[in-house]
Amino acid sequence: MRQPTDPPARDSLVRVRGAREHNLRGVDVDIPRDALTVFTGVSGSGKSSLAFGTLYAEAQRRYFESVAPYARRLIHQIGAPKVDSVTGLPPAVSLEQRRSTPGSRSSVGTVTLLSNSLRMLFSRAGTYPPGAPPLDSDAFSPNTAAGACPSCQGLGRVHRTSEELLVPEPSLSIRQGAIAAWPGAWQGKNLRDILEALGHDVDRPWRDLPAKDREWILFTEEQPVVTVHPVRDADRIQRPYQGTYMSARHYVLKTFGTTKSATLRTRAERFLTDGPCPVCAGARLRPEALAVTFAGRTIAELAALALTDLDAVLASAPPAGEAARVLAADLRARIGPVAELGLGYLSLDRTAPTLSAGELQRLRLATQLRSGLFGVVYVLDEPSAGLHPADTEALLGVLDRLKETGNTVFVVEHHLDVVRHADWLVDVGPLAGEHGGRVLYSGPPEALAGVPDSATARFLAAPAEAAGRAAERVPRAAAGEVRLSGVTRHNLREVSAAFPLGVFTAVTGVSGSGKSTLVGQVLAQTVRERIAAALPDFPVRRLVEVDQKPIGRTPRSNLATYTGLFDAVRALFTATAQARARGWKAGRFSFNVAGGRCETCQGEGFVSVELLFLPRTYAPCPGCGGARYNDETLEVRHAGLNIAEVLGLTVEAAAAFFAEVPAADRALRALADIGLGYLRLGQPATELSGGEAQRIKLATELQRVRRDHTLYLLDEPTTGLHPADVEVLMDRLHGLVDAGHSVVVVEHDMAVVAGADWVIDLGPGGGADGGRVVAAGPPGRVARAGEGRTAAYLARAMRLR
Repeated sequence: MRQPTDPPARDSLVRVRGAREHNLRGVDVDIPRDALTVFTGVSGSGKSSLAFGTLYAEAQRRYFESVAPYARRLIHQIGAPKVDSVTGLPPAVSLEQRRSTPGSRSSVGTVTLLSNSLRMLFSRAGTYPPGAPPLDSDAFSPNTAAGACPSCQGLGRVHRTSEELLVPEPSLSIRQGAIAAWPGAWQGKNLRDILEALGHDVDRPWRDLPAKDREWILFTEEQPVVTVHPVRDADRIQRPYQGTYMSARHYVLKTFGTTKSATLRTRAERFLTDGPCPVCAGARLRPEALAVTFAGRTIAELAALALTDLDAVLASAPPAGEAARVLAADLRARIGPVAELGLGYLSLDRTAPTLSAGELQRLRLATQLRSGLFGVVYVLDEPSAGLHPADTEALLGVLDRLKETGNTVFVVEHHLDVVRHADWLVDVGPLAGEHGGRVLYSGPPEALAGVPDSATARFLAAPAEAAGRAAERVPRAAAGEVRLSGVTRHNLREVSAAFPLGVFTAVTGVSGSGKSTLVGQVLAQTVRERIAAALPDFPVRRLVEVDQKPIGRTPRSNLATYTGLFDAVRALFTATAQARARGWKAGRFSFNVAGGRCETCQGEGFVSVELLFLPRTYAPCPGCGGARYNDETLEVRHAGLNIAEVLGLTVEAAAAFFAEVPAADRALRALADIGLGYLRLGQPATELSGGEAQRIKLATELQRVRRDHTLYLLDEPTTGLHPADVEVLMDRLHGLVDAGHSVVVVEHDMAVVAGADWVIDLGPGGGADGGRVVAAGPPGRVARAGEGRTAAYLARAMRLR
């Protein structure tokens, strides 16, 4: 019996009671601390709602409770989750696959903080020119006024234009529209009249004008003001006015840099070229910073090296004092975890927008390894995304190290190797959306096999069955090919590859081996050019590229608007007797324009509530209760539902509602067939994962009846998908091939690769160690070839070894 003086027993569990976030159904679950716990389940089952929406959100809420009220106003805070109680929860660190696009100034160096250390190294231990004063570390940053090249403002590239771009038809006169870059309508006529008032001949062919006049008209920075006497329409009174001239270059650059109109920006972009800054040659820094060297190289040259090469330079650099030794050692210690996670091929100056979501998350994970935190919960969102099986082994080692240093690791994951490696599993399901939201199992992985409703259990228990089917499958015969020869781009060096047509092709290789460059850039560009040329011997007539970029950047964009379903919905309501009697058109049923929408929330459905030092919260609009429409619009009903209620239907429920509407029925069936039946029609684009966005794009394409031979290019289509969802997706993709089309996927899932007709394996490593085809052929041949790092894992998936 415990005596009163004994310390209280320490509860080793995180206990969740009554979690109701999103589709969770009052979930109760106990999860051990100081362990690696994997949350799994089919897409949309509610696992992220439990791990991120409940556990991480509650941990952050509690932390902010301890922060001074004034400081809380300066921090982006997460709202309180819908849960009765969570006990035993330590502070948490979230490493999500952020869907927002990083800025062009963000880079590998800034994400990992390695740039800070490198700048300090140059500031304290760099070799300066004789007589040059020491520079502060900010002087080596292109993102500060002290360091940025004044010509390109630290971007390294500048937009330029030329006479050839601005005046594509020099045989025309100014009056005939020779200056194509000028705006249309009145503004273009205004500039012409100003030139005429300044004494220029606007009726003479452009090429016949004096060179100095052409130069001034296109490129002057002067903005003279003159009195214009317009002569246009004889039946209208034209009064003189004061007109200000603006050169064609000035107009194009101003429009490109300041307009909020995507159309105007795209038009201005036609008259610009993007090239290295002539002052800094793309180095982004001032001359004073570029004059400082370390180990005989400038900071720009070191930042352009692959991290593994940078580590080698730092290791071989002769010691030049204690500062150099300490700073170089710190840099190498920071590079180590990044290279361990398979990202040693990246350079510090690689911009963040060019990185995949998986690469960004692993960079942040590497930074956390270096931080040495103890006693926290790390919550990770599919850290294996974009990882080759060889790199996944290194990831498992990193997760184990986080746990061994006294931390708790929660991972939302589908990769079976990660699931098997877990100490504890929380399986959510059984299905997605309203058919999920329950914890089916919480315990050690080996006991999951006894849970009959678990989709995960089937794949953990019987991997040999799928492997046997893949090994027995006979690859389809090709119907032609697209041959690429001598490709040199990024890390590809004189690469030649043949992509067969009429089959399913998988392109594999470790991260950074050149897969996306070969497929997403070179192959796509080659096919587009051949289609445009209408070559009679080239069977492909259409190219469809399906990526994981968001289908919209605001909550106004949703599943219904992207797929075109919303047009059918509005047409249905416009055709009702009530709408016809009131004379309403389709626009009345749009929440994006005035008329039918609720003006209190401008059709958003919610309003932002400022609570000073508490997190900003969003509440249903008091005017419409979240419906987005005004009361008059909601009076119109079809089959008993108003338009807001229709947008609240899931794809599955909407299929029955729209069974008699062919246009809507076709789109809904395509979405359901690809495993998205759980999504709501009005679900905002900002709530969708990259994998969901990619499948919506594919479903949108599948609903169109196409007979012409189409080549589909997909970049890691299984990212974010449970193995059960992968089966559904692969059935659809193989169905496209059976219908006479071609499919090429960049893929790491060996189960998908094993079921392909043809495999092209790049490598053998990443970055400078990759960029060549190490094997090509049917999956069995590539698996037996033994070349590259894919063969062994593919052979294991096919049970050939």
